[in-house]
Amino acid sequence: MPGLVAVVVAHDSAGVLPACLTALAREHVPALVVDNASRDGSADLAASLGARVLRLPRNEGYGRANNAGIWAAGRAEYALIVNPDVELQAGSADALLAAAEAYPDAGAFAPRIVEPDGRFFYQPRSLLAPYLTNPGGRFHPPEGDACAPFLSGACLMVRRDLFLSLGGFDPNIFLFYEDDDLCRRIADAGRALVHVHGAVALHGRGASSAPEPGRVHRSRWHQAWSRAYVSRKYGLPDPTGAMLAKNGIKAGLAALVFRSSGLERYGGSVAGAWAARQGRSALAREGLAEEAPVRSPETEA
Repeated sequence: MPGLVAVVVAHDSAGVLPACLTALAREHVPALVVDNASRDGSADLAASLGARVLRLPRNEGYGRANNAGIWAAGRAEYALIVNPDVELQAGSADALLAAAEAYPDAGAFAPRIVEPDGRFFYQPRSLLAPYLTNPGGRFHPPEGDACAPFLSGACLMVRRDLFLSLGGFDPNIFLFYEDDDLCRRIADAGRALVHVHGAVALHGRGASSAPEPGRVHRSRWHQAWSRAYVSRKYGLPDPTGAMLAKNGIKAGLAALVFRSSGLERYGGSVAGAWAARQGRSALAREGLAEEAPVRSPETEA
């Protein structure tokens, strides 16, 4: 599809990539798969399915890998960021591009995201969106196209020139809140965030990567760290004290009843919050350099 390239970041995603890439091919959207050092053959699988492949030597995290892919997307006017566990439904690419033409002042567009249980994902508020907030917490999903305070990075179409001019996803974030942060910067630049109701994407939620030991602890570490990082970045109250207290109590209770899953989950949150409080970076935890590999040397056809 002229002017649109899908960027799919994969990390041990062989189980879900075929459905994702097949859906994109059906929509005539060329796919660029950025492989975050998968160990399950994801890169070779993506190439066999006709996608261009950019192989990163290390797992660079979600935002940094997307930055590399969007840079490598060439002259495409739009980049469609797609999780590997997302399947774009028929007609959705056309609907997103039609919305971009209809709302030229908007900077990013997201389809109606449908979760595995059939629910329609729509977040009516965001930590980083003081505009368009929903203080009462009432859930009233839109019934048509609508401006939104937040668009999920699970499936998000951005104007590529705007994305690059804003520096892409914050390279200091390894995982979590990178989409909130990008949406905040797009809105601060005076561009709208548009929910496109006529475009639909099925989301597997949590199925992007194969399960592995320590995954929950690592995920919760980054979730806590990133929340503290973006709060500090935008001058919001430091959440680490509350996170340490709440999750510390839960981790202690889990330890008392020998519930390893709870200890892993809440212990990860405690560790991430404590690291943020001590000024440790997410990149240091992952052994990554401060400078992200935004410009990629080459991609495979």
